[in-house]
Amino acid sequence: MKPGLPQFVSEDPNLFQRMGLALAAGGLTVLNLPPFSWLIAVPVAFSVLFIVLRNISTSRAFLVGWAFGLGQFGIGISWIAESFYVDAERFGALAIPAVAGLSAGLAIFPGMAAMLFAAIMQRRAVGGIAAGLLFATCWVATEWLRGHVLTGFPWNLAAYALVEHAALRQPAAWVGSYGLSFLTVFIGLLPGVLIVAAPNRRMPVLVLFAVAVMGLWGGGALRLGKDVPATDIALRIVQGNVPQVEKWAPGSRERTLEKYLGLSAQPGRFDLLLWPETAFPGFLDEDALARRRLSTVLPDGRILLTGVPDRVEGDGETRYFNTVQAYDGSGESLTGYAKHHLVPFGEYVPLRGWLPIERLTEGLGDFTPGPGPRTLAIPGAPLVAVAICYEIIFPGQVVDDLFRPDWIFNATNDAWFGTSIGPEQHLASARMRAVEEGLPVVRAANTGISAIIDAKGEIIARLETGQTGVIDASLPTALAPTPYARFGDWTSLALICAVWTLAFTVGLARRRFNSENSKSEES
Repeated sequence: MKPGLPQFVSEDPNLFQRMGLALAAGGLTVLNLPPFSWLIAVPVAFSVLFIVLRNISTSRAFLVGWAFGLGQFGIGISWIAESFYVDAERFGALAIPAVAGLSAGLAIFPGMAAMLFAAIMQRRAVGGIAAGLLFATCWVATEWLRGHVLTGFPWNLAAYALVEHAALRQPAAWVGSYGLSFLTVFIGLLPGVLIVAAPNRRMPVLVLFAVAVMGLWGGGALRLGKDVPATDIALRIVQGNVPQVEKWAPGSRERTLEKYLGLSAQPGRFDLLLWPETAFPGFLDEDALARRRLSTVLPDGRILLTGVPDRVEGDGETRYFNTVQAYDGSGESLTGYAKHHLVPFGEYVPLRGWLPIERLTEGLGDFTPGPGPRTLAIPGAPLVAVAICYEIIFPGQVVDDLFRPDWIFNATNDAWFGTSIGPEQHLASARMRAVEEGLPVVRAANTGISAIIDAKGEIIARLETGQTGVIDASLPTALAPTPYARFGDWTSLALICAVWTLAFTVGLARRRFNSENSKSEES
């Protein structure tokens, strides 16, 4: 063993080369995703990772997988640094350490997938297509964990590489994003399986790759054949484009309200007026004058859905909520929803009292989570589920399973992330929720990207980042509840079990066939 090096490094002199290749491959995954959506990057990235994990111990496999994750997240979520520069004087110095620390932590999950894969390979010594299936299963298991552990962060799932490809994203309606991640990774690494396979075993891999790609595309194309007509509900989405540094500045409330009222009053018919997250930078239900001014843009029974902070006094304390509230022309609050999946360090500080850290957003205290997904009944409008900003990234956690809505309203404020790739990635999550649930998603964003998305994930209309304006369009129709809407992540598990059962059955039949042929030749 070379002095100064851990044993597992000296045992594998190529470890740093493996980690370097994995790091580069992980960084390449960012090109899979919007705004790039280079589909070719999927097989390149995952095939490289699959190949460099051959013949490796569990400890070294973890390091290789962790390096892949470091590239994946270090570039993929680098836009988070933008939020620290909104108040650069207080938080700017934390930008790079925060992104580096978060990326290193999230990289543990790909590391776990690689370690689990290597551990099973050492005990079972599977190869070829079965090895590819094993890696895809390990990957999606740890991806699911990433979406749930410590409140979860299911950002940039492998399935989102397919979001810009209409037919390829449709299977999420049946197996969800985690199931589609399994298929994406498995199909993506088959070229790697082909490269390392013995010459006499390459044809089955090549055939499987072609059949899998055509099957994924063909199945999705069938769903695309169903029309998604528009309803007679006219929407107006207002994108005020208020910079985050101005949003909570002293004296800005009046300017912001005037801007939103002016944009909302433009000529044109609408039934529902939609403003983004915290469009009104204050407690609207406590501001009688501001509510009276709403009547100028809400005549004839029109309804406003707007993001606003809220507070409730009780038990000697004040609790703050991030909400979407519905108002009519009289300024009366009709109903509302409180965000339940809060952003750590953005809307609350975990382990407050232990960690000497301030949250990034302005406010008098931490937000309190709401009770969970809720369907709102609004006069003269279809039933609506609300997901505020960050909440839209969580598969299966947006809609009330007992009271299905007709559409999803995603009020968000991506001004924190400027013109980075963050808003495009956030939009990709919203599009996948539409496909999974079979429901249109209507997105009102402060600085963009505002959009109307139909139940197949297609963007009907959008306003780009940095634009000021409105979208006037009809609400698309909801489709029938999808299998994923009915059964959630169990559909992903069912898919994985079905694929493994099929692979085992085919493998068993093949061994019997080979055994019978051997006996025939001997006789």
